[in-house]
Amino acid sequence: MSRFLGAFTNTGGRRPDVDRVREVFIPQGMIISNVGDEPVVYDLDAFIEPREKILTDGSLTEFSEWEVAEHTEVFGSVAQRFSEYRKSGFLNGTWFEGSGHKTTQFVRTPAGWRLSSMAWDDVAD
Repeated sequence: MSRFLGAFTNTGGRRPDVDRVREVFIPQGMIISNVGDEPVVYDLDAFIEPREKILTDGSLTEFSEWEVAEHTEVFGSVAQRFSEYRKSGFLNGTWFEGSGHKTTQFVRTPAGWRLSSMAWDDVAD
């Protein structure tokens, strides 16, 4: 989970490593934002591309996101993790802080544990 969240960090001039998302997910992975009125479902490319753009074009700077609490249950070769997270950075020059919750499903593969799906909701301001 820390490898996934760390992929978007661009603090201290660090370049985000969004390709890491493909490393930690199975190729058919699904990521769902349930922040607004309707869920937005992404495949990996659709999720990565806009985030890479704003994290590298100066729109979103000094960004980081981290878990503050988690609970993981493992059942054989599948696992479920509930996370509380925080995030902060400058969006278009304005400092922001936020938080939310993620639910993440994992599967054990020949290459080790990989994320298969993730859904999140931000705490409303």
